[in-house]
Amino acid sequence: MHRFRELVRTYPLVVATVVVGVVGGVLVAAGQDDVSRWVISGYALLVAAVQAWDMLKEIRHGAWGIDVLAVTAIVSTVVVGQYWAALLVVLMLTGGEALEDFAAGRARRELSALLAGAPQTAHRLTADGTVADVPIDDVRPGDELVVKPGELVPVDCTLLSPAATFDESSLTGESMPVEHVEGDALLSGSVNGSAGIRVRATAAAADSQYQRIVALVQEAARSKAPFVRLADRVAVPFTLVAFVIAGVAWAVSGEGLRFAEVLVVATPCPLLIATPVAFMAGMSRSSKNGIIVKNGGTLEKLARIRTVAFDKTGTLTYGSPEVVDVVPHDGVTPDELLRLAASVEQYSNHALAASIVAAATGRGATLSPAQHVRESAGHGVSARVDGRTVVVGKASYVADRVASLASVADREPGSGAFQEIDLEPGQMAVYLAVDGVYAGAVRLADVVRAEALHTVTRLRVLGVRDTVMLTGDGEATARYVADALGIDEFRASCLPADKVAAVEALPDRPVMMVGDGVNDAPVLAVADVGVAMGAKGSSAASESADVVILLDDVYRTAKAVSIGQRTIHVAMQAIGIGVGLSLFLMVLAAFGAIPAIVGAGLQELVDLTTILWALRAAGPGRREPADQVRPAPRTAVTALARAA
Repeated sequence: MHRFRELVRTYPLVVATVVVGVVGGVLVAAGQDDVSRWVISGYALLVAAVQAWDMLKEIRHGAWGIDVLAVTAIVSTVVVGQYWAALLVVLMLTGGEALEDFAAGRARRELSALLAGAPQTAHRLTADGTVADVPIDDVRPGDELVVKPGELVPVDCTLLSPAATFDESSLTGESMPVEHVEGDALLSGSVNGSAGIRVRATAAAADSQYQRIVALVQEAARSKAPFVRLADRVAVPFTLVAFVIAGVAWAVSGEGLRFAEVLVVATPCPLLIATPVAFMAGMSRSSKNGIIVKNGGTLEKLARIRTVAFDKTGTLTYGSPEVVDVVPHDGVTPDELLRLAASVEQYSNHALAASIVAAATGRGATLSPAQHVRESAGHGVSARVDGRTVVVGKASYVADRVASLASVADREPGSGAFQEIDLEPGQMAVYLAVDGVYAGAVRLADVVRAEALHTVTRLRVLGVRDTVMLTGDGEATARYVADALGIDEFRASCLPADKVAAVEALPDRPVMMVGDGVNDAPVLAVADVGVAMGAKGSSAASESADVVILLDDVYRTAKAVSIGQRTIHVAMQAIGIGVGLSLFLMVLAAFGAIPAIVGAGLQELVDLTTILWALRAAGPGRREPADQVRPAPRTAVTALARAA
C-alpha cells in the first residue's frame, strides 16, 4: 500500500489514466459502451487541455515545443470516435516521465554510487581511551579516530598505525589495494582493509575529499543538458511534416480518420525522452572513468573542443621533483652517494629532501642515523653520518665547505675540487661534500608525465586542432617540455592574469583548459570547458572547473573529450531513429494500413527502441580505445631507470 501511495504521489496522471482505462473496460463489459466512450473521451480531452495550456505558456516564453502533435492526436482521435486510441496516446504522454525516470535511473547508477556509501559516523577516541561513535560532522582536525576493518575512512586524515591497506577505487579508479605506512595522508572515502587502524583527522567532513566529490556528483545528477533543446528544434520541421502527411492523407482518402491515424504515430515522445537519457548515460560513463562532468551541457562542449590549453606543473608534469641522475665524484659509488645524501636529508624539511629519501629507499638503501644535524634554511644541511661529516645543499653552500678552497683553481679534475654539473632546462641539482672533499651531485627534475605524450596525440585524433601550454616557468623549461610533447605553442612566465588573457584570446573555439593549482582557478572558470586535475589539485581549481579528473592521470582529459563525442553521436542517432521510425509509420498510416489504436501501441515500441539506443552512450563505441587507461607508475626508481 505504501508503494502504491508513493506511485500516486509521484505519477498521478499515469495512475489516473490506468484507472480510467480500467473503469472504461468495466463499463464496456457491462454493456455501457456510450458511458465508457464519454468517460474516456472526457478524460482524454481534459489531459489535452492541460497539455495545451502548458504548451501555450512555453510558446509565450519563446520555447516552441513538440506537444502540439500530441494534443492534436488526442483531439482528432476523440473527434473521429477512436477514444481507446486517444487513451493510449494519453498513457504514452503521461507515462513518458516515468519511463524516462526508469531509464535515467539505470544510466545514473554509476554516477550516484558515491552518494550511496557516504560515511555518516566516525569512531572517536576519547580522553579515557574509550571509543565513542559521533556524527561525522562533529569530527574536528586533530581528533584521533578508529577505522574498523572494511569501513570507509570518514574524513581526510593521517595514518597513526604502522601500516595498512586500502581500497581507493571509488576515489582514484585504482583497482589494486594500496598500501600506506605511518604518517601517510589518507583520503576520506578510502575503504580500510582487514585490520582496524588509528588515524588523526586533518580536515573536517565538509572539507574532506570524499564529501567534495559527493557534492560534485550531486551537482552533476541535478543538471539538465541544454542539448535537449535540439529536440525542440528538430520537432518544428517534424511537426510540419506530420501535419502535411496527415492533411494529404485526409484530402486524398476523404476520411478524417486518416488524419487522426497519422498523428497518433507521430507523437514525438522519443525526442522528449531519448536525448536526456543519452546525456545521463554519458555522465554515468564519465563517472565510471574517474571523470566528474558537472553538467550535461559540458558534454556537448567537450564534443566540439578545437583547442586545448595545458598548465605545465602538476598537469603535464608530476608537479614535484624526482631524482633522475646521480653524478658521483672521486670514486664514490652512485648508490653510496645517494645513501649519504638521504641519511642527512631525512632530517630536513626542504622540498627536495623527500624526493632524495624516496629515491634512496626505492633503490633499497638503508639509511644511517645522523648526529649534530645543522640546517641553513634555503641553503643546505650538514650532519655526522657513519663518523663522517656530510654536507648537502646548493652549489654555493657546499663549495664554501670544500677543503682547500683557495687552491681549487690549481686542482686537476678528480682531485676533490668542487665542480658544478651541467643541467638541462627544468632540472636542479643538490651537491655533496664528505669530510671537506667534494663527493658529487644528485640531479632532480619535475618529470614529464608518462601519459602526457599519448594524451596530446589522442586529442589530435579526436579533432583538436591546436594545443597550447601556459606556465609560470621560464622560457627554456617551457620550450623543453613543449618540444618533448609536440605541443604547438607555449606561453612562459605567466601570472594567473596572463593565463586568463591568453585563453580569452585563443581564436579556435571551444577551448578546454586543463590545470590543477589554485592559480589555475581563474583560467579554468573563463575557459569554455575548464578541467581540473582534482586527485591532488586544489579545491579552488575543482570548484571553478566544469570537469574534475579524480585520478592523477592527464590522459583522462582526452577520455572526457571522447566520451563527449560518443554521447552526442548516440543522442543524434536516437533522434534520427525516433524521427525515422515515426515517419515510416506515418506513411503506412496515411495509406490506412495502421488503425489508430494499433498505431498508439507501435509508437510505444518506438519510444522503447530510442531509449534503449540512447543508453548505448554508457559504453564505448566499437572503434574507441578501452575505457580504463592506467598511467605508468610514478616512482623515483622509475625516473632513475628512464635516465639510465
